[in-house]
Amino acid sequence: MNAPDQIKQQAPSNASAKQYKPHTEPGTHRLIDDAEQAVRRGRSRRATFIKWLRKVHGWVGLWGAVLGLLFGTTGFLLNHRGGPLRISTGEPQVSQMQLAVPAGGLHSPKELGGWLKRELKIDGNLGRVKREAARPVAWGDQTTMQPEQWTVMLASPSGGVSAEYWVGNGFVSVKRSENSFLATMNNLHKGVGLSVGWVLLIDTLAGSIILLSLTGVLLWTELNKRRTVGLVLVGASIAAAVACGMM
Repeated sequence: MNAPDQIKQQAPSNASAKQYKPHTEPGTHRLIDDAEQAVRRGRSRRATFIKWLRKVHGWVGLWGAVLGLLFGTTGFLLNHRGGPLRISTGEPQVSQMQLAVPAGGLHSPKELGGWLKRELKIDGNLGRVKREAARPVAWGDQTTMQPEQWTVMLASPSGGVSAEYWVGNGFVSVKRSENSFLATMNNLHKGVGLSVGWVLLIDTLAGSIILLSLTGVLLWTELNKRRTVGLVLVGASIAAAVACGMM
């Protein structure tokens, strides 16, 4: 029986054989196929993403750590400023005085506010300014003309000044209040009498809290497989907030 001169070998089908490329596992000589390479690339990208999330979460948290402690404490106090669970921050110390009008006189409420800031060395900003025009008022059986009245308020975290001036008088009535330490901290939280710089600084804290919330949720979903538990906790917190707000 005559054998053929050449034997044709059939290539294995794609369905029954794996395609290998010259990838080797570090430290060994084992070949790595394309599917395993894809899995490893996916794991590497996920690890890089988690590492980036951790860095963002840590640096943002460090930026807002001190201010977050301050605002967390004052937020707790403000939440208990009234009602059955009220926490007192102390009563302000109030003093009253009368200041003689400067020799050149005063021509507007804003000028009065600037003069009071210089005279009393107040660091706060000029707040509410009220100007009531002169008007006739009844005085017994007669009618008399009430002079124009100016009311000026100056506010700062540590206290405030309110002044009242009747145009034509030789003095200004001033009421000054000095807050306790806790009340001063609360005013810092509310931005009372502070500049635009402080407001913008607090805006960065608000932004950092938002970022901490988002990165925290993403880290939890990436590092925990029990995502149903997380969804239940988030849903329960939202439901509790809505229920307590409607009580």
